[in-house]
Amino acid sequence: MESQAFGLAHLWGQSDFVIRAVAAILLLMSVTSWYLILVRGLRQLRARRSEDALDAFWAAPSLTAGIQRLSAQAPDSPFEALAKQGSAAADHLRQHHNRDTLGGTLDSEEFITRALRKSISISTSQLESGLTMLASIGSTAPFVGLFGTVWGIYHALVNISASGLATLDKVAGPVGEALIMTAFGLFVAIPAVLAYNAFTRANRVELAELDAFAHDLHAWFATGARIAPVDTPRSAAATPARATTAEAV
Repeated sequence: MESQAFGLAHLWGQSDFVIRAVAAILLLMSVTSWYLILVRGLRQLRARRSEDALDAFWAAPSLTAGIQRLSAQAPDSPFEALAKQGSAAADHLRQHHNRDTLGGTLDSEEFITRALRKSISISTSQLESGLTMLASIGSTAPFVGLFGTVWGIYHALVNISASGLATLDKVAGPVGEALIMTAFGLFVAIPAVLAYNAFTRANRVELAELDAFAHDLHAWFATGARIAPVDTPRSAAATPARATTAEAV
């Protein structure tokens, strides 16, 4: 019957302000972590539609129609922002290009390149939003839980010493309860670390695709045609051959 006197309720009832503060911090970390995981996970699900949206973009009869297809199939995506930024830069260059000004001496390709790089930088910042928080939670939560354990053990030993009953059954219960804080810390940290690694890898893949799209856009703005994809022997054997030319946007 004595073993039933120990547990979470008993730990919370006999704990002091420090233990309760640690528990509140871990709870806040957990809620924040799962919120970020949910938001980023939903965003990754939407990002999976980008490949089909890019195919629709390059199959469009004009740049305006292509951007409209991107907006319809992949709204608020980095690819849509990149296409709009490139189009806006090209329009600005056509309307305001003047050799008599300082900006007029800038090469048109370099101007568009800088516009595309700016869009990629903004998209990169947005993709990495929240990852720092996940990394921080994953790295600090175990130590917060460990601090709660150390403080709980100290608090339990002080109470046992004051009561004068230092038998094994009197020590094991409070110490075991204190170890629960370490378990809580690991419970908070492990999902955050796994999610951080998964989202970081997904961001690398998406940024590589975004960089390739920017390269194709730059080629189109410079030459009026998209660079034909080149299949390697491995990719040609693994996937059906695609057309080597794309429709001009």
